[in-house]
Formats: sequence, structure tokens, C-alpha cells
Amino acid sequence: MPNIKVIIPAYNEEESIPLVINDIPSIVNEVIVVSNNSTDNTEINAKKAGATVLVEKQKGYGYACLKGMTYIAEQETQPDIVVFLDGDYSDYPEELTKLVAPIINENIDFVLGSRVKELREQGSMTTPQIFGNWLATNLMRLFFSSTFTDLGPFRAIKYDKLLGLKMEDKTYGWTVEMQLKVLKQKLRYKEIPVNYRNRIGVSKVSGTVKGAIFAGVKILTWIFKYSFK
Repeated sequence: MPNIKVIIPAYNEEESIPLVINDIPSIVNEVIVVSNNSTDNTEINAKKAGATVLVEKQKGYGYACLKGMTYIAEQETQPDIVVFLDGDYSDYPEELTKLVAPIINENIDFVLGSRVKELREQGSMTTPQIFGNWLATNLMRLFFSSTFTDLGPFRAIKYDKLLGLKMEDKTYGWTVEMQLKVLKQKLRYKEIPVNYRNRIGVSKVSGTVKGAIFAGVKILTWIFKYSFK
């Protein structure tokens, strides 16, 4: 079996984080929760559930993901696959096996969990999220002949390919940056439909007008940056 590590950025997810960790399949070698300056019991609850807990005080989704990657890079044994998963329990962690299967069996480089409409719980995605996904994926289709249909956070990638992407976005543009670089580097990618439910707690991005606007601007900035590069 390949060595698989999971990175979970988390900001004030004390209720959901144990549920996420407990539902992760046993094929995973290490679960890494990066507390993004949480002020509740996220870190305590994650440790109790068996995760490695890191702290990133600089707020930002990308900052948290990069913290997890730095931790992995400093380990003696490097993983074969890294999975990114949110800590709000909106994804179904047990579906991780579906995401890594194409990497293991088909030599795919990157697999995205696509939150298709028929598998989404009603209300689990806001109108700005749905529109933003539609706009971003259609622009990627226009400029890069992409087949992506989502910017979902549940994703798996070969570790060496992840390093080759040289990820840099610190905040809302992390997911779209990864997909754009996958396209630019012509990596082998695949989408797998996944279930999606209403998250526990309030979203720190789509749940606020400010967050939704900033996320939209960041996504469009990355797309147009790579379209004319």
C-alpha cells in the first residue's frame, strides 16, 4: 500500500474535527490537522482523535496547507500521496478510498472530489459558491480545454507532483491555483463524484459576504494570470 498522508486545515472546528478524523479510512498513515489560529478546542479535540496537530497563526487556507506540506517535507519518510480535506465535516472522509484509487490503479496524478448536484445535500453550497464554481470551471474550459466541473476542497495528489506545482497562494486561491497548475503542467487528472452535506458551524469563507467576494476575486485573478502567461 502507498504511504498516504492527509492535511486538514481547520479554524474553530472543535465540534466537527473529531468526526472528520474518525471517519478517515485506516489506509491513511498520518492525519495532519493544521489549526489556523483556532481559539476553541479544535487542537485538543484533534489530538484526542489521534491526529498530528500543527499550529499556523497566520490566517489563510493556503497558509495552513503550506504549513502541513512543510511538516511533511521535514519527515524522514516521504508519502506517495497527499490528500487535502476540510475540517467541517461537509465531505465524507470515508470516500477517501475513491479518490486515491485512480492514483494507485491508473497512475493518475491528481484526483478531485467533485460535488455534483445529485450527491449534494440541499443547502450545502451557497449560491455564490455554485456560481463561482460554474464561472471558474467554464473559464478553465475556455482557456485550457479543461474538463473540471468543481473547485472542491477534497482532493488527492501524488506527492512528487504536488511538490512540482510549487504552490504559493496563502488564502482563498489555493484550490484554483492547484488545478490551474495541474492543467499547465499537463498532469493526468480525474474527477470523482463525491457526496457533500451541510457543514457543522458557519463557513468562514462562503458564509460571509466579505469572504465570498475575496474568494471570487482571488479565483478570477489566478485564472486570468495563467490564461495570459
